[in-house]
Amino acid sequence: MAKWLSQEWLDEGRKLSEGQPERPGATARMQYVVTGGPDGDIKYYWVLENGKLQESELGELEDAEVTLTQSYDDAMRIQKGELDANAAFMQGRVKVTGNMAKLMSLLPITNSPEYKALQTQILETTEF
Repeated sequence: MAKWLSQEWLDEGRKLSEGQPERPGATARMQYVVTGGPDGDIKYYWVLENGKLQESELGELEDAEVTLTQSYDDAMRIQKGELDANAAFMQGRVKVTGNMAKLMSLLPITNSPEYKALQTQILETTEF
């Protein structure tokens, strides 16, 4: 089990995502900021290329196209499947800066059966 929001957790998620289908055009450089956690704010980023997670690291991505900021509690509820990420965004609980069109183009992936199965696998290997 990997501790949520640790580099080990990010590495495990990247390994689990290797079986995701290629999705031409689903390419983005995404920064995540999780605020108010027990260890302070956590920043991590993903680099997606054609639907494949190429990088997943703690820290800041200098040339991020999209930044998503959310509270620790909301991020945890989203990760556990207790809060829908799209609903959280629509309610203003996930703040987005940068290229909104890029983010919107990725949303259909989050509804795919493959992505939902990946989320379940990640949840089963995560220690909160």
